[in-house]
Amino acid sequence: MHRALITGGTAGIGAAFARAFAGRGTSLVLVARDATRLDDAASQLRRTYGVEVETMVADLADRAAQERVAQRLETATDPVDVFINNAGFSVRASLLDEDITPHDLGFEVMIRAVLKLGGAAGRGMRERGRGWIVNVGSVSALVTQNNYSAIKAWVGNYSESLGVQLAGTGVQVTALMPGWVRTEFHDRAGIKGSSIPGVLWLDADRLVSECLRDVARGKPVSIPSKRWRLISAVLRATPRGIVARLSALLSHRRSREK
Repeated sequence: MHRALITGGTAGIGAAFARAFAGRGTSLVLVARDATRLDDAASQLRRTYGVEVETMVADLADRAAQERVAQRLETATDPVDVFINNAGFSVRASLLDEDITPHDLGFEVMIRAVLKLGGAAGRGMRERGRGWIVNVGSVSALVTQNNYSAIKAWVGNYSESLGVQLAGTGVQVTALMPGWVRTEFHDRAGIKGSSIPGVLWLDADRLVSECLRDVARGKPVSIPSKRWRLISAVLRATPRGIVARLSALLSHRRSREK
């Protein structure tokens, strides 16, 4: 793989993907909304790994920005071989709130942009007969806590559906479903994580390594670590009523951490 485009590539899981590909000598296209942070991340990767790093300042809540990134994904000039559909944030607003602005932003960045960019990447890669697409979801898709859970459930189903439509084209689509990962994601969301047992936390670099191994093996879903694969299997097999009660318990604990 010669070039990877990563949305949200300056922090957390996105930055871990950037390091992993740069370490393999893969050129990068980093997409993020903070220009200063984007330049800093690109400079660090160039110095450390000696790879080519292209940057795109884009707020994926803006549809014009989505269009620019989609065009970059679909172009045949300096084509993108790997697309990491990673940009996202926590949506903790109540489903009963009258103001649905946080939900609208979540839909734009984690549903519409995922759909728009995934389609563009799929078309471009299909024409060349090869490519990898990784859509970053979450194990939270298996519970029913809030709109973030609902959005990530959509991401998982969408990713597998895109994989079905691209079957036989040489393009592999994988949904990455991580558990709790030690990144700034939770800090930004105001989640302290003090009630989460230490054994359940994952390291971002190890998570990415396991994900890329699953992608190379052609797996449609990647759930890094044995413990989270076990948790996911239990959640899938558990009656939905029990899952709802468990979700309510988790939500209550999170509200105490605010």
